[in-house]
Amino acid sequence: MGEELNRWLRRARPHVPADDDWAASPDGQLALADLHQRMSHAADVRARRRRIWLPAGGLTAAAAVTAAVLLGIGGSTTPPPSRPGPDVPRGLPNARPAAMLLSNYDSCADLLAGLRAHTAAHTTAWGLPGGGGIYPYGRGMALGVVGTATVPGAPAAGPAATDKTTGSTSTTNDQVAGVDEPDIMKTDGDRVVTVTDGVLRVIDAQTQQVTGTLDLSIYAGSESAQLLVDGDHALVLLDTGSPRYYATDFVGPIQPPVGDRTTALFVDLSGQPTVTGSLRADGGYLAARLVDGTVRMVVTSAPTINFPQRNHPSKVRNQAIVRSAPLSAWQPSYTIADGGSTSRHQVPCQDISHPAKYTGTSLVTVYTLNIADPNGGAGPISVAADGDTVYATANSLYVASNPDWWTNGKHAQQTQLHRFDITGTGQPVYLGSASVPGRLLSQYSLDDYDGYLRVATTTVGRHTTNGVYDLDDATLTAVGHVDGLGNGEQIYAVRFAGPLAYVVTFRQTDPLYVLDLTDPAHPSVAGSLQLTGYSSYLHDAGDGRIIGVGEQIGPDNEPDGVQVSLFDVSDPTAPERTGHVVRRGADGAERLDPHAFLYWQPTGLVTVPIQSWRSDESGAALVLRVTGKTLTTVGLVHNPLGTAVPDDGQGIVRSMLVDGRLWTLSSSGLQVVDPASLHRDAWIAFS
Repeated sequence: MGEELNRWLRRARPHVPADDDWAASPDGQLALADLHQRMSHAADVRARRRRIWLPAGGLTAAAAVTAAVLLGIGGSTTPPPSRPGPDVPRGLPNARPAAMLLSNYDSCADLLAGLRAHTAAHTTAWGLPGGGGIYPYGRGMALGVVGTATVPGAPAAGPAATDKTTGSTSTTNDQVAGVDEPDIMKTDGDRVVTVTDGVLRVIDAQTQQVTGTLDLSIYAGSESAQLLVDGDHALVLLDTGSPRYYATDFVGPIQPPVGDRTTALFVDLSGQPTVTGSLRADGGYLAARLVDGTVRMVVTSAPTINFPQRNHPSKVRNQAIVRSAPLSAWQPSYTIADGGSTSRHQVPCQDISHPAKYTGTSLVTVYTLNIADPNGGAGPISVAADGDTVYATANSLYVASNPDWWTNGKHAQQTQLHRFDITGTGQPVYLGSASVPGRLLSQYSLDDYDGYLRVATTTVGRHTTNGVYDLDDATLTAVGHVDGLGNGEQIYAVRFAGPLAYVVTFRQTDPLYVLDLTDPAHPSVAGSLQLTGYSSYLHDAGDGRIIGVGEQIGPDNEPDGVQVSLFDVSDPTAPERTGHVVRRGADGAERLDPHAFLYWQPTGLVTVPIQSWRSDESGAALVLRVTGKTLTTVGLVHNPLGTAVPDDGQGIVRSMLVDGRLWTLSSSGLQVVDPASLHRDAWIAFS
């Protein structure tokens, strides 16, 4: 839209000085953000104003853009969504809207010139930003990537859900219902598919026998492989990181490393599991999401530029190297193999975009894959930005770039947010970018609900603060915020549930805040609860209940064991803890992978893997039950030990319900138990 608008302005009247950098100015950002909100009214305006005359020179950029909107450039004919009116206060603390237009390069030469210039401007005497010591190349930080355009009429996000159920079979504990996340264990009720220690296995759920195996050890990164499964098709995701080379007193050129690689293996599960194809992308794997057979895979990449290191680092020399680097140093490339042929591709120059401000030191690429066909996906798109956190609904993909914890100054601690439309099976459409103060804890710090993106962040400094921002998801303009949550503490857990949010901060006590986000322009704290210890993961248990998993803190302010809490939040103004289980001597809750947590609402079953100094508890799964407002212990489940894996690597890492039975996964095998008595039904050893 940006280039279209610029061409329209040039045709409409001569260029005027007011055009220069107007969109990048604060006034321009706010004006364009307002215009994006009003563009859905363009059809009515066109009906009233059939013709608009433009003076030949005196029209300001703001007025020209307004006229362009009224003429329907990029306009929408859909009814306007419910949004706060013009009286909504703007200028929330350090929050910047998506108010400038994303630009595509006119040609590959233009792309190379832009990337060289912006990267050189951010090159240091030690190479590219983003690494300590001296790197031959580094993974850059996209400084100040804010203010790109949004597309009016963007799709509404689906509501988040905390449970997905199919009969009496659970699925991966995903953040959003219908948006599957990669994991090491998947089931459809008929079979269980696992990938551990570089081996993919298919297990028949009825016979409880392994029916197929696939050795992945020939592929780099197989030891940390993850799965997405849809019907008879699986996608195995491998992240192959390259070593980072430092240089101190070394004199002479250092060859750049090969670079990060991300590999997606297409696997047919209809018989003996077989690899039918692959996509290998340059860049580091960030995340992937599966919706209705279509996978969106996010990869980040940095320029592969050889900086010869000498005893005396030189910024001028390094900038000169950047200015002579070829386009291939930046342009993401990938290889597709389908079993019969192999083809090498690059992201086309016209599919690489940039906001008004970018560094050129990092690109985010979104690949669209058909899980059943290596050649069936849409082409990838790239944006000159950085990213380390991914959150997705069925319609939107958000990529966020967190500042480092040690970034100095509140103004420097800005989380960059980038939104893509992923409706359907085609290429993603970049909708816009914005920034909010502070740093995200995880993907659970983001939630798109009822037309608003809610963002929970911590800003570290002399006075550490925590807050939640409400952004209009069509414009990524901040319309409201609430802060003052646990001042001097940091966010340890976040969970959004419809119009409410639950935030845990921690330093020495565990305040649980219940936030009322019903009015996005005026979010507020509805209630809070002070406890010792903290929760690092929160799960909506339904019926006004929240489960918290974290650590108990002893009298010496040191962790004293895993604690699982049940909170009654049916009255948001008066939350209370009604159940509490502690396993002293156990740890690991601070690093709990949400995929390892199981809650089965129909029976109240809860399982949490634990580690302990006690040999009779280490590597076990703690099984609990929620009944009304009570939380009781059912017992511990241990998987038998195998002979091929060290004892300390054989703890239970996942659990699922399959046809009403509890399956627990470890490196040594799968165990099937009765979830009520914990009596073992079967042991499936991984030999």
